[in-house]
Amino acid sequence: MKALITGGEGDLARHIRAELESAGWDVLAPGRAELDVLQPKAFFAQIERLDLLVNNAGVFRDASLLKMTEEDFDAVLDVNLKGAFLCTQAALKLMSRQREGHIINIGSYSALSGPAGQANYAAAKAGLIALTQSTAKEYGSRNIRANCILPGFLETKMTRHLLEDAEWKEHLLSQHTLGRLNTPQDVARFIVMLHSMPAVSGQVFQLDSRIRRWT
Repeated sequence: MKALITGGEGDLARHIRAELESAGWDVLAPGRAELDVLQPKAFFAQIERLDLLVNNAGVFRDASLLKMTEEDFDAVLDVNLKGAFLCTQAALKLMSRQREGHIINIGSYSALSGPAGQANYAAAKAGLIALTQSTAKEYGSRNIRANCILPGFLETKMTRHLLEDAEWKEHLLSQHTLGRLNTPQDVARFIVMLHSMPAVSGQVFQLDSRIRRWT
């Protein structure tokens, strides 16, 4: 089985790759220099088969609304949402021919909570949930699945500096019923498990212990 993980240089991508490879997968995990998600056609042209696409590439440029530039808004929407759309589109061409496939989008709790200072990121990740559900509905008849995972706050090289602030970390943990965070390996294991469930599609999985109201 062949898998492709976008944003392959990140900590989460490396753990997903390791878990998939330990389960016997052939995994491609290119960094931006190899696969620009906004121009994915050339990379996908080299692939003959694809069983799993993990849309993991993402950026954030946090700022208050009045200080957020149009460039910052566009950049975050482009990579997190448009990039996922373009890679999904390219993957669907392969998966439709195969009559099977699975697309997993890495979302964020920000899509549900809309935190202050993340209008661009929250909007992009909310759009990613809608993209997931539309893909699942449109391509279910071709045996193609789409799901979205909200990993929760992970300690990675991009976020580690935030956890060094003891007061901020205490506030973050207080929002979690269990008082602890997932690890990238936890998320990677969930992805492998989710792929093994062929009847699950169009779903959004929140993996941490923050409790929110039903809507």
